[in-house]
Amino acid sequence: MMYCQKCCRKCLCVPPGYSGNKGVCPCYNNWKTKRGGPKCP
Repeated sequence: MMYCQKCCRKCLCVPPGYSGNKGVCPCYNNWKTKRGGPKCP
């Protein structure tokens, strides 16, 4: 939940549905961790 809220505040967008659809919100989709993995769930 913490990461969801962090991504929502930074990107001001949340993909629709329960999973997937990240392409709708480029910031949400492209924000990566230091290791290169997805930051947002």
